[in-house]
Amino acid sequence: MATSSWRFAVDHHDATRARRRSLAKRWLGETPESWGFVLPAAVIIIGLSIIPMIWSLVLSMQSADLVTPARWIGLQNYRVLSKDPNFRAACIHTLIYAGLFVPLSIGGGLGLAVMLNRKIRFIGLYRTLVFVPFVISAAAQGVLFSFIFDAHFGIANAVLGWFGVPPQGFFADSNQALLLLVVIGLWSGLGFCVVVYLAGLQDIQQELLEAAAIDGARSWGTFRYVVWPTLKPITIFLSVWETLQALQVFDLVFVTTRGGPLESTTVIVFFVWNQAFQLFTAGYAAAGAYVLAFSLLIVSIGMRLIRRHQEVDAR
Repeated sequence: MATSSWRFAVDHHDATRARRRSLAKRWLGETPESWGFVLPAAVIIIGLSIIPMIWSLVLSMQSADLVTPARWIGLQNYRVLSKDPNFRAACIHTLIYAGLFVPLSIGGGLGLAVMLNRKIRFIGLYRTLVFVPFVISAAAQGVLFSFIFDAHFGIANAVLGWFGVPPQGFFADSNQALLLLVVIGLWSGLGFCVVVYLAGLQDIQQELLEAAAIDGARSWGTFRYVVWPTLKPITIFLSVWETLQALQVFDLVFVTTRGGPLESTTVIVFFVWNQAFQLFTAGYAAAGAYVLAFSLLIVSIGMRLIRRHQEVDAR
């Protein structure tokens, strides 16, 4: 009897240990030692991303200037933000910039990629020249184009003068400054789209193009029914990427116009920076940053749903 009780206790203990081991594997994976490999990266991600995000969310619900003790005010910053004409203007400027930059960069990138996907002399040089502006930092671009488009001493007005065009205000003109920023953004952003589209074009099987030619398809027909379907996933990726980049534009504005003239180039990120580090309303700036983050999240989810819908249709 005593032996049977002892045996039952041992079996019960072993079963409990097995359940605990199974539970640990379920949560930690097959080998808990693997956490030793991912722990440094996890600590960096949590320390540099997750914790600042949570802290910014808390800050957006406080009246804080980063110097004196903060005061909890709930959603008051968001209510004020919804009625702030300066923030509304910054949103409109950002949308105008993105609405021009994204389609022009994708359309221009696709056109240049098609032209550069040919076997012509010095094609490597042409591709390099198109991509070089992309690797130049936005700050350097801003300094360069500030000299070129200076209303009094810039070379742009000198060139226009040779053709009889009167001097332009460029960055000093509230009607031209934002459009000029779009042009500068395109100058540097087209290279990335060209490289991605070129990679997609060179992945198209030559047999498909030859079959289309045998069937009598002309250039436009080949592009529409063979090339474009292959490039659709790339276009969706570029749409997401370029939209996120456009909505977060800051360094180019900071170096060239600093939101002027007459706040005609104040975009959302510059508005947030101005509130946080010029006016020291950090809580208000954090609320603006969270509105931008929420907008970026909506864009990403929308593009993902579109891509999933296309994948379902393709099956």
